[in-house]
Amino acid sequence: MDPLLRRQTRYKALFAMLVAWVASTPRSALATDSAPRPSPRAFEIPAEGTVLEHSVIFAGAVLDSPPARLTQLFPERYSEIPGVFTFRGGPTRTGGSWGTCPLRERKLEVAWIATTGRGRGHWGGGAGWTGQPAIVQWPAVIRHSMGRLGPRRFENGFVEVIQGSLDGSVYFLELRTGRPTRPPIPTGNPIKGSVSLDPRGYPLLFVGQGIPESKPIGLRVYNLITHQQIFFLPGRDAKSPRKGWGAFDSSGLLNRATDSYIVGGENGLFYVLRLNTDFDTITLTLKVRPEILRYRYAPPGRTHYGIENSLSVVGNLALFADNGGTLQALDLRTFKPVWTFAAGDDTDASLAVEREGERPVLYTGTEVDKTGPRGQSWLRKLDGLTGKVLWERAYPCQGAREPKKIDAGVFATPLVGTGDVSGQVVFTLSRCPDFSSGLMVALDKATGAELWRRPLAHFAWSSPTSCRDEQGHSFILQGDISGQVNLLDARTGEVLHSLQLKGGIEASPAVFDDMAVLATRGEWIYGLRLR
Repeated sequence: MDPLLRRQTRYKALFAMLVAWVASTPRSALATDSAPRPSPRAFEIPAEGTVLEHSVIFAGAVLDSPPARLTQLFPERYSEIPGVFTFRGGPTRTGGSWGTCPLRERKLEVAWIATTGRGRGHWGGGAGWTGQPAIVQWPAVIRHSMGRLGPRRFENGFVEVIQGSLDGSVYFLELRTGRPTRPPIPTGNPIKGSVSLDPRGYPLLFVGQGIPESKPIGLRVYNLITHQQIFFLPGRDAKSPRKGWGAFDSSGLLNRATDSYIVGGENGLFYVLRLNTDFDTITLTLKVRPEILRYRYAPPGRTHYGIENSLSVVGNLALFADNGGTLQALDLRTFKPVWTFAAGDDTDASLAVEREGERPVLYTGTEVDKTGPRGQSWLRKLDGLTGKVLWERAYPCQGAREPKKIDAGVFATPLVGTGDVSGQVVFTLSRCPDFSSGLMVALDKATGAELWRRPLAHFAWSSPTSCRDEQGHSFILQGDISGQVNLLDARTGEVLHSLQLKGGIEASPAVFDDMAVLATRGEWIYGLRLR
């Protein structure tokens, strides 16, 4: 066949696929002015006056209320596409896995090992905290549009792993084999947090940088058709209450109903980026023209700013914590704080949220940082509408002050049980009860009573991640700083199998069907088969 005719035939086929995709995709994923189906739930908040000094900044002006187009109400379902798109899977930060894991043999197996660069100096390569990869089974029409995939863009069922690294690059791997699927994207600075993808299936990648190195630090947005950076949000923001620091360890959330990305910065600001995405499905061009809203607040009596945890959202409520230990709920329709709670110490782990009847509740744990080196890590359940403590438990932990400051307590996001373990929530504690060890505890959601505990020989920052087999049995993956990853029975805490990996584990795994992907400090990314 003539080469020109072959190209024309291919473009016609691609055009037909694009038309079919547009016709079959929910309108909420294509048009920013239509409500998703089913309609999301908005929580009505009683007016109780100002609970926190705050301001809303847009287009250089301080506003009493945000423009209507920047208000947010999140869909009930984060994505219609198979995959793990952000840290812990979605707005409630309770996931991190997709599909069903067979686990007939109750064993883990190293399926492949990929390597990153070695990076520079102290940070090296591999991945640190939180370091979870994104995993996506691209819609066929989007896969075909990404020329950087080469022949893989024509592979049906292709699943891609996208891993940020401390060496400053983002790596792209095939889930089943670990082979590179396209060239890495160098961002210029180490990536400590977890990358996030557009849950609409658009080829948009969001990368927060953790450490300034060769470029200004901030949040970078990439077009995965061209691999070009199409937007940069500087972390060192003149409107920030925290000067001189601008890391984005937080993994943001995209509201596909409003075409908006929300994220917290270590500079102390909460951002809403109305992207104004222009995705031309004929010419395969993708652009964003973000309008930026900043929410700034001043916790009473505290000078510690910085949002390191990944924001949680349910409906119109955003829930997050900061380095000073201030937890708050923010109404995303008004950008007014609903309540605040003084946790007592730094809180970097994301708040895990679920609905309990007609109300949201959240689970959270503190570090032993400003109250250290020896102190209590507080595990709590709070009412999501009022901030009222429903129960709390304290666990002794041991950090250090000399020769350098080392913190203890909760760095891992709690695992909220579902299905056969729907009555429990699992916390992983670091350097508890002593300096080198760790502890996992499953607490009763209703009372906070211990259901089981699993001492760990080495401390852990990695978040426990659950998957479920065909019979509905839940299992947990838990990595520790020695490089050991354990497979546990979620019902009892029994360790069923363990693997020793190279490099310490700080990052959290993501699971897709029978495969888990977990990066370690050093230069390694592991594909683990769940057998």
